[in-house]
Amino acid sequence: MAVGFKQLVSTLKYSKYNLFRNIMTTTSKYEKALENLQKNPYYEKYADRIAKLQNTSPEEFLKRVEETVKNNEMEKKKKFAAVDTRQFSSVLNPKQALKEENTTEDKKLSDIFKVELVADKDAEEVQAIWEEYHKNKEVISATIPQDVYKKIQLNMKQFPTFLFPLPRSQGYEFIMCQSYGHAVHFTPLLAFQVHKENAPECLTMVHYTELIEKGIVLMRGEYDKNVLNGKEAQCLANEFQMYYSGKDQKKTNLLETFTKSPETFKHMDLITELENIKLV
Repeated sequence: MAVGFKQLVSTLKYSKYNLFRNIMTTTSKYEKALENLQKNPYYEKYADRIAKLQNTSPEEFLKRVEETVKNNEMEKKKKFAAVDTRQFSSVLNPKQALKEENTTEDKKLSDIFKVELVADKDAEEVQAIWEEYHKNKEVISATIPQDVYKKIQLNMKQFPTFLFPLPRSQGYEFIMCQSYGHAVHFTPLLAFQVHKENAPECLTMVHYTELIEKGIVLMRGEYDKNVLNGKEAQCLANEFQMYYSGKDQKKTNLLETFTKSPETFKHMDLITELENIKLV
């Protein structure tokens, strides 16, 4: 049956109205999502990187920001930003995390250090040389006993992903870490929520095992100076060692809960643990 002229005009008006309404709704949602993201105290630090995603894929940007806002809106009145650990279900799958293990090769100590110069040195001498070598460099470093590192590496394999609170003037910023091989990659949680697997790293710690026959493992960490300063990078390294060394059962329990039962994990427990350390 033929469509009457009035019905056709009405249909066209309705279609235009729907199109206009959808455009307005999308624009309104985009602006609202961006406004909420900008309220995050750490937004300015990652603004340039976030802007790139806005320009290259605005639909994906909107989707990710809306997810972030949805996760946090129920906790707006609390002192610390909420971390809904259910969102980590994808993070706990190494193939969907920061990098894939089979594409990350362990760095060699010989690339940054003349190993032959310490061939005849004992562990104590190597430690002194390693510390002196990094004394005036904008990196963090450490010498780890072999037995301690074996436990750390075991936990890195069992609990490849975790979260650390970093003290800031506004409260705490959460930093996520991902372990592969002998390396640990850190990225701000906000950056991961926006960029997912393409999130930029703010700290990379590499453990060099070439001198393990001397009973030590050398660690060097390089950090993004636009995100962290030396003390903050060292703070993350200290937290990592405290949790992954296996010396504190309570911290090991938190690693296990985060990995095996993320739905019961409470981010405030991490802050409590850190504040208890300060009181000791």
